[in-house]
Amino acid sequence: MSDIKQFKKFFNFPLNYFFLGAMLLGFLLYMIGDQLYWWKNREDYSFGFLVPFFAIYAIYDRWSIISSYIFSKNSLVSTKAKYSSPKSESNAKYESFSKWLEYLALVGFIIGLLLFGVGALLRSVTGPQNPASLAIAVSFASITLFGIFIISKERVDGEPMPLKDRIALTCLFLFPALIWLLSAPLVSTLETQIRVFLLTKVTVIVFTVFDLLGYELEREGNVLVLPTGQVGVEEACSGIRSLTACLFAGSFLAAIFLKHVWQKVLLVLAAMLLAVFTNLLRSMFLTLWAYHNGSQAIDAHWYLPVIGDIGSVHDVTGLGILVLTCFGLLLLLPIFNFTLPKFEEDDDSIDPEIKST
Repeated sequence: MSDIKQFKKFFNFPLNYFFLGAMLLGFLLYMIGDQLYWWKNREDYSFGFLVPFFAIYAIYDRWSIISSYIFSKNSLVSTKAKYSSPKSESNAKYESFSKWLEYLALVGFIIGLLLFGVGALLRSVTGPQNPASLAIAVSFASITLFGIFIISKERVDGEPMPLKDRIALTCLFLFPALIWLLSAPLVSTLETQIRVFLLTKVTVIVFTVFDLLGYELEREGNVLVLPTGQVGVEEACSGIRSLTACLFAGSFLAAIFLKHVWQKVLLVLAAMLLAVFTNLLRSMFLTLWAYHNGSQAIDAHWYLPVIGDIGSVHDVTGLGILVLTCFGLLLLLPIFNFTLPKFEEDDDSIDPEIKST
């Protein structure tokens, strides 16, 4: 379907879709205004500036599929499947299950509205804070997903939309609705626990590897005592910054380039593992650098002949590891999309005598 035809169909959407879209747009603008504070003031959430553009692109990329569910009787996702209309469904359990899902969606939608009100009120009273931003992001996801499921009960032509199509249509908005949870900061207590957990594990692994290699060092909590000084929290990053950024990159790549749910889940998990692994490599490099050049060498700046100062060793390696991790995710895409070729038996190659038998 051409882009012109798609946008012509846009103006044929029922009023309930326009009403939900206008409401979500207002909530979205408020949420972006709230999260801008974190994107500007915290480097580990600076990737949030890309989130609106990536969310819009995800909807644009799926627009033909979205419109097919709303306007057509057969979806573009599963053209082989033919679902019966709920009006002709004779199974009472199916109808009961559909109603229960609608009730649950309505409850989730109302809870999302209430949660958004709580988050907005909390922010207006106390200013930007983690719980308020997280509550607003969770409420936006709830309002979006449950709202789409509720209004998609009927198609444009008045025919009921099958339950499987309604669920599939809602799932198309998972990335645009949930990605804001990554660009919003976690609750301080939870974020601290994750940071300390990652830092502790990284410190133990780095100490164990260097000890096995025969390097002289000691570990005091999360601090490595080297002959040339100490490498502690300031020098050995926990990796939570690269973890959140790689989760964002992995989620976007999975949403756009992968089809099956299991592929999407595996790629997101791979993004997490790559972030942890590459940060471990970075910590080993920084420890080795400090071992031979002194602990203060980590904060020393690197200078290139033409460019000049490119930043401290700590920051440059952090950026390099992030780029390396994203490049690794791109290399995983062909592997996840790989399918074995289907060999069809050529009838001409079969002996006619065998055919006759």
